[in-house]
Amino acid sequence: MASSSVGNIIQNHDFCNGMHSWYTNCCDATVVKEEGFYNAVVSNRTECWQGLEQDITARVSSGLTYKLSARVGVSGTDHAHVIATLKLEYHGSETKYMFITRTSVSKDRWENLEGTFVLSDNPHPDRVVFYLEGPDPGVNLLVQHVLLSCHDTNYISFGRDENIILNPNLEEGVNKWSGRGCQISVHDSMGDGQILPKSGKFYASATQRTQTWNGIQQDITARVERKLAYSVTATVRIFGNNTTTSGSDIRATLWVQTPDSREQYIGIASIHATDKEWVELQGKFLLNGFPSKVVIYLEGPPPGVDILLNGFVVKHARKIPPSPRPLIQNADFGVNIIANSDLRHGTKGWFPLGNCVLNVAASGSPPADLGSNHRGLSIHATNRTHTWMGPAQLITDKVKLFLIYQVSAWVRLVPGATASPQNVNVAIGVDSQWLNGGQVEINDDRWHEICGSFRIEKQPAGKVMVYVQGPAPGISFMVAGFQIFAVDRQARFRQLKHQTDKIRKCDITLKFSTRSMHGEMVRIKQIHNSFPIGSCISRTNIDNEDFVAFFLKHFNWAVFGNELKWYWTESQRGNFNYRDADELLKFCEDNKIGVRGHCIFWEVEDTVQDWVKSLGRNELSMAVHNRLNGLLKRYKGRLKHYDVNNEMLHGSFYQERLGKDIRAYMFKEAKRLDPSAVVFVNDYHVEDGCDTRSSPERYIEQILDLQEQGAPVEGIGIQGHIDSPVGSIVCGALDKLGVTGLPIWFTEVDVCSSNEHVRADDLEVMMREAYAHPCVEGIMLWGFWESFMSRENAHLVDADGEVNEAGKRFIELKEEWVSDAEGYVDEQSEFSFRGFQGTYQVEVVNRTILKTFVVDKQQHQHQRLVIQL
Repeated sequence: MASSSVGNIIQNHDFCNGMHSWYTNCCDATVVKEEGFYNAVVSNRTECWQGLEQDITARVSSGLTYKLSARVGVSGTDHAHVIATLKLEYHGSETKYMFITRTSVSKDRWENLEGTFVLSDNPHPDRVVFYLEGPDPGVNLLVQHVLLSCHDTNYISFGRDENIILNPNLEEGVNKWSGRGCQISVHDSMGDGQILPKSGKFYASATQRTQTWNGIQQDITARVERKLAYSVTATVRIFGNNTTTSGSDIRATLWVQTPDSREQYIGIASIHATDKEWVELQGKFLLNGFPSKVVIYLEGPPPGVDILLNGFVVKHARKIPPSPRPLIQNADFGVNIIANSDLRHGTKGWFPLGNCVLNVAASGSPPADLGSNHRGLSIHATNRTHTWMGPAQLITDKVKLFLIYQVSAWVRLVPGATASPQNVNVAIGVDSQWLNGGQVEINDDRWHEICGSFRIEKQPAGKVMVYVQGPAPGISFMVAGFQIFAVDRQARFRQLKHQTDKIRKCDITLKFSTRSMHGEMVRIKQIHNSFPIGSCISRTNIDNEDFVAFFLKHFNWAVFGNELKWYWTESQRGNFNYRDADELLKFCEDNKIGVRGHCIFWEVEDTVQDWVKSLGRNELSMAVHNRLNGLLKRYKGRLKHYDVNNEMLHGSFYQERLGKDIRAYMFKEAKRLDPSAVVFVNDYHVEDGCDTRSSPERYIEQILDLQEQGAPVEGIGIQGHIDSPVGSIVCGALDKLGVTGLPIWFTEVDVCSSNEHVRADDLEVMMREAYAHPCVEGIMLWGFWESFMSRENAHLVDADGEVNEAGKRFIELKEEWVSDAEGYVDEQSEFSFRGFQGTYQVEVVNRTILKTFVVDKQQHQHQRLVIQL
């Protein structure tokens, strides 16, 4: 085992949980918040030795070197000393005191208190208490944070490449393992010798499982550190008479108990397993807070199904060096890579996928968008016996890695082919996988346009093929005006910058209250842009001081990932958990962060609790009523938005059981119970052209239908989980939705790419398109910190707190969207400039005058503000 630095052994080191884990010595203490930091204020001190203390007995060892780093201050005097001390208690003998270090502190200044100590093991103390003391009586002691960690080269710890799981290969039987509500045992074979270990000699089984959460577990409390990412790999399979031919999911989960006895469950990874072969479950996790206990376990399959474990590895996650920006030469932006797109050469360049038949024929009047090149021709796919059959082309040598390609094609069903709706899709086959290039649903014999995009990030081993597919076997269709071309994002960005300046800035004139200002130089600096830009956060996130610092610096809105959802607040009938949401909301209110309420209901059946699914119609109706009243009354006036019934374009759980009117009822009741909250619809894939269920047209149809039933729909939520975004496609969707006159918010934006530079480009597309569109009134990211994103390779900040290229781009955009100006006051004592909405400071340079003013969101108006001097 290697030497290393152990994490901080001081609990609640930055007082973000108040005085939890800290105690006073015959004095008083409270926690106050200043400039984003929590500070402990120790008052009513009548002796020099009075201050703060914390018992560290269980977290400190003899013979090791510990390093102290604390941030301290004083009030009530101009100067004082602050001292760090250990109180050592021995059974049957006198208490001893060990001086660690001292520092001199001046009023209104924070100072570092640093030092080291080693505990003697002869004798080893029975109790060790760390405490801060020193200033004269009557002087308040201030503490911002305390860090105490082991930095001993002789310390035996788990290095970054070592497995923190004990007995990982079951060679010591079940030693260090236990059953979580079930029995465990070790085998060298099962099933009459048919099930053998994949590696090593043994594997474990978790049997007699009566709940899905039953499984095999290990306590890793003493071996895991906070704010470090860990990778998890487990070799697993299932076994038993209750296994189905399709198998079931096995999940790795972390159970965490905090010092205040809060229980947290952190999902690590999931994999589909069968009884036929071993599979590898892989994932990552990171602990934000200071846990008192941490257990990792396997769960998931239905009761009666055994979980088998052949090996378990948990290590510090290796940080992969970021890839360089892709070098793309000869991009040929805007050039169509589809050969013979206008079909003037018949089927040349095309081939039938499968045994369908292709021919070119006149197709009537083309849509106006195709222009004169179209020549009235289309390619017909007939004699189709499978949904995947249709016209195809090879584009292997024409596509370049990491370039975004836009897809546009006009499609039409042969007249009279079917009376039922049909999906038509552009697919890109890459090796054994396919990418969605866009799709459309057709239920008539008119022409319809497919708009989509794709990107290839790995060098294909074989050929790349594009093809049109989708309608049911036997249904013929036509394709015309097929185009695939590389997108010039920089050209689009230049256009969006101009559009942003036009719609987000306004003319501002400052009128100074004194006539003697003519000729004075003024500097204008914007402190905050008040346009809502927020992020998803979770309760565990706010235990990480680095996460909190980044969040408060860069965001002014929040949405809770799970903590308001019904399955979180009432996972079991009648057992309510609002504590997490309460604490998150208090955190946001303390920091003047606006909060979206996500969500009251979720229409997708897989997200509904089992106990809700089991209810009859009358009971379900009452449960819906109780949910509305319980949530909306509890937080009345405190949440600015509500997503009333999430993803109604993709689910129908409540509507199927309670009738069509239930959705309008949810909106009306939510608005009645909390009139101040803006009520939203919220759905995904609205903006990217890749999902026929959630096209802008479908979304508008749903909104109008709700409004006709009296539902007060007041906002449109576009989630924004998107791959390969193309600005013009996103903008087109916004234009269509904007016709409703309702404000639009991007509510859950994330983009993903293994290359941070490409991820940054994708994020810039979404941010710029949103901010440049007049109908968009807010942008919410679905997280930003590694290991706390819903998708891999979507984070802006690495687990260790380092801002990656995507995060840097985000910050650059935020910096671009603030306005600074300087110049001279005119004869009317006025100074004019153009600026974004938000808070500003104006400095009168020669008079050392600094004033603050606010520009509200009334764009397109000339705002005149009086500066009182």
